[in-house]
Amino acid sequence: MEQNNYQRIRKAIEFLNQNFKTQPSLDEVAEAINLSPFHFQKLFTEWAGVSPKKFLQFISLNHAKSLLQGNQNTLFDVAHETGLSGTGRLHDLFVNIEGMTPGEFKNGGEKLNINYSYAFTSFGKILTAATTKGLCYMGFEDEDGMSLLDLKRRFPKANLIPANDGFQDDALSIYAGDWSNLQEVKLHLKGTAFQLKVWEALLQIPSGHLSTYGALANAIDKPKASRAIGTAIGSNPVAFLIPCHRVIQSSGAIGGYMWGSARKKAIIGWEAAQQESGFTTAV
Repeated sequence: MEQNNYQRIRKAIEFLNQNFKTQPSLDEVAEAINLSPFHFQKLFTEWAGVSPKKFLQFISLNHAKSLLQGNQNTLFDVAHETGLSGTGRLHDLFVNIEGMTPGEFKNGGEKLNINYSYAFTSFGKILTAATTKGLCYMGFEDEDGMSLLDLKRRFPKANLIPANDGFQDDALSIYAGDWSNLQEVKLHLKGTAFQLKVWEALLQIPSGHLSTYGALANAIDKPKASRAIGTAIGSNPVAFLIPCHRVIQSSGAIGGYMWGSARKKAIIGWEAAQQESGFTTAV
């Protein structure tokens, strides 16, 4: 049921974005996803915590631009000033990133045992995978088997085992409504030193805020590396937890996302809604 609700909400968001300039009514959006206006309003509000009309405002380009213009501090300053008691701020999680050894990186995960399993979130089906040292992959799945193929592509020589473990459970706890007992999330990532640095910088962008490739380049003291940063972001192996969805183009355009632009807009809008509402709800 949760997966079906996400698909309905995703379809609604796609419709809203395609018809943004005409400001479609509640009836029009409900008809587009084959629900009654009452049912659609109730489902959408339960999912996002705000009305469809308010949600559309959150994901508009004007909202994205205002978030960028209003943030005069560096990403690291903002993260420091936010504190641990904020609502729905993923950068507040204690995330320990460990890069794989040169040998593990070069050999495509040879001799690594990787547990993997599937779970369902309000943003769709997701695959999580972990080595004996920490989470190494988290990817949304829209087509059966695609995320597993992506995992195999990243670790072509690893021993993939269909099993659940504590590292996966800790990572999936970010999708729970109660964050009072979150455990440290340990990541064991395959990436270059530059990629790891970019992914660490992504973790400093607060939930409900957005950044640009240029801002990230300045944050890691590589002001001319915007294009390389874009490539590193596109290689992010951990969806949502490492929030590459919070990076948009300097023009204010939302830009691409490995797991679909509609999902990116949905997550941005959901996080902004939680920021505005002042409470955390289950993802």
